[in-house]
Amino acid sequence: MDRTTLLHLPKALLHDHLDGGLRVETVLELADEIRYRNLPASEPAALAEWFHQGESGSLAQYLEAFGHVVAVMQTESALERVAYEAGVDLAADGVVYAELRYAPTQHLDRGLSPEAVVAAVEAGLDRARRETGIVTATILCALRHLTDSEEVARLAARFAGDSVAGFDLAGPELGYPPDDHLVACRIARDSGLGLTLHAGEADGPESVWRARARCGAHRIGHGVRVIEDTAIVDGAVVDLGAVARMVRDQRVPLELCPTSNIDTGVAPDLAHHPLGMLYRAGFAVTLNTDDRLMSAVSLTDEFAHAVELHGFDAAALEEVTVRAVEVGFADWPTRRRLIEDVIRPAYREIAAS
Repeated sequence: MDRTTLLHLPKALLHDHLDGGLRVETVLELADEIRYRNLPASEPAALAEWFHQGESGSLAQYLEAFGHVVAVMQTESALERVAYEAGVDLAADGVVYAELRYAPTQHLDRGLSPEAVVAAVEAGLDRARRETGIVTATILCALRHLTDSEEVARLAARFAGDSVAGFDLAGPELGYPPDDHLVACRIARDSGLGLTLHAGEADGPESVWRARARCGAHRIGHGVRVIEDTAIVDGAVVDLGAVARMVRDQRVPLELCPTSNIDTGVAPDLAHHPLGMLYRAGFAVTLNTDDRLMSAVSLTDEFAHAVELHGFDAAALEEVTVRAVEVGFADWPTRRRLIEDVIRPAYREIAAS
């Protein structure tokens, strides 16, 4: 499949950080509006190069770039603009279903309330939905190294069934186990929210086990290091440890973000990312971008990598796309409509051509 075909295929995105996907020009304009003078570059090309964390080599270093984008997302107008542009940009990339996540308490420096942050993001996404037809949902994040996870979970619960569909723990993984936030996870689950926790990105399979077995996560954000609990022979998974078996056999969805994983040191390059091995071993993988700005990536890019480097064909892409929508957190009638009326017909057309 060529790039044009991949671009126009309907796609579903479960793991995309709102503050990791800004347009470079928007960062510069928002910084100018609030007189933020700490950006590391003032020209779009130079700033894009600085933001690209392709050689960061670790999650901790990768996360450092977020300070600047969060700094310019401290007003209602900025949050609405960023959310709107995210929806428009994703729709232009062929994404028909997108869940965008963000940490609302990171946007209070200029006096906004958490509720105002949620309302501003929803206003921007609503505008993008009306313009493009993209279906979106939001996930509120708490950060593992902070102590406000219960507050964020209660905020998410207040908007459950309205503008918020899920709760997540993000931020640095090493040294901050998810079960430090068991109460927040319970609040989210009890309110009917979807629960997806970052795990198995910077830390190993035990982090995935904690997220699933201790916290009750419905999905795993990344989860790529579950491959460390398998035996591999000649590039194929031939045996599973207890955690890997649980993840595969219980059909725990993995929100894989290959390019981001390479940037943070999971594998030396995309050809050696375990995406293909996990897929062929029967894990419930999905394809995601994580941070479009910091990793200079689109979901079409990730589809192309899966095809060119991991042997995915149209049937495999359809499988991971349908799976992503099936395990999404938005209302089921909307997601079922996308599967039956948009995604499957498009892939049938590819198969017939």
